[in-house]
Amino acid sequence: MIFEFERDFAGSLRCIPMITRQKLDIVGIKMTLRQWSRLSREERGRLVEMRCDTPAEQEAYRTLVLDLIAARADEPVRFLPPLTFEDWREADQMPEAVSIQAEADGVPAPTPQQWAALSPLERFALIKLARSKHENENFVPALKEFGILQGEG
Repeated sequence: MIFEFERDFAGSLRCIPMITRQKLDIVGIKMTLRQWSRLSREERGRLVEMRCDTPAEQEAYRTLVLDLIAARADEPVRFLPPLTFEDWREADQMPEAVSIQAEADGVPAPTPQQWAALSPLERFALIKLARSKHENENFVPALKEFGILQGEG
């Protein structure tokens, strides 16, 4: 699943879609855009589509990513600290970064009910966009796409 707000840059798979970034976070690997760009279109598509829910799926995903980086990239694998961005799993507690980004953009932050109603991937995307130094222009479009903002902004 590629979100509408990222379709122009991730739909072509030239950038890493949120769903893949979430899976990479789950398996603890920081893939650079340079490493991603060295993969074939088919390999990128596989990383988007491959399941990463159960421990066995996560191990298979991690192994595939490590193998692809070793085979295609000329830079080492970088690992994330354990549970770096696990707060997207918390439906009952919105990270402060999301509120801060909403305020910076002049829009209301999700209410606790709205936050709880988001899917884990939607929460992940908002957290990533709120914490990003260069992608937060997609924060408001993501809020609109997720039904948090109706016709605002």
